[in-house]
Amino acid sequence: MTPEEWEIVRLSLKVGAVAVAACLPVAFALAWALARGRFPGKVLLDALIHLPLVLPPVVTGWLLLLAFGPQGPVGAWAEQALGLTFMFRWTGAALAAAVMALPLMVRAMRLSIEAVDQRLEAAAMTLGASRWRVFCTITVPLALPGVIAGTVLGFARSLGEFGATITFVSNIPGETQTLPLAIYSALQIPGGESAVTRLAMISVLLSLAALVISEVLARRMGRSAHVL
Repeated sequence: MTPEEWEIVRLSLKVGAVAVAACLPVAFALAWALARGRFPGKVLLDALIHLPLVLPPVVTGWLLLLAFGPQGPVGAWAEQALGLTFMFRWTGAALAAAVMALPLMVRAMRLSIEAVDQRLEAAAMTLGASRWRVFCTITVPLALPGVIAGTVLGFARSLGEFGATITFVSNIPGETQTLPLAIYSALQIPGGESAVTRLAMISVLLSLAALVISEVLARRMGRSAHVL
């Protein structure tokens, strides 16, 4: 491995970690709403959350460009209010990875929340426990394996993100060039097969480790909570 390739691995891990960390509270809130909420438009919300799974990634990247680009409503606000720029920056790659990982994270967390026996929560409340205490001491611990499994699965998805990222923030070495983009670039260069092999092996190992961890945690929740 060359120093440049280690830098690509480091950037990929950084993008994946930031994407999952930023996405985690949003994913849990959405999973909770879908698992326990009863409100109009629930089916539509569910469909919108899972839309990135079925949309062409290029379309997702283009929509991100419209919303988070310099002239987009969210991008212009973020730059003026927070000094945060997404275009051609690693932050944009993290945003694209988060959007693509969100459906998988929500699905795993929703299954784990639905698997929690609500009779335990009701019994605790009849003994005087507040809703917040029941949430912290019963619901979250019981749902935690699914939350962790969803987080690991989202991280694995973030590492493999390609289409939305290259459409939204391009393929800039040292800034937005993550593992899949680096493999794509190496494939375009004569004699780049050895670099492709090394980067592909790293990508396979990282993704495989994440999936194994996710499946082990899912098995601890029981068959009904499998996410793969």
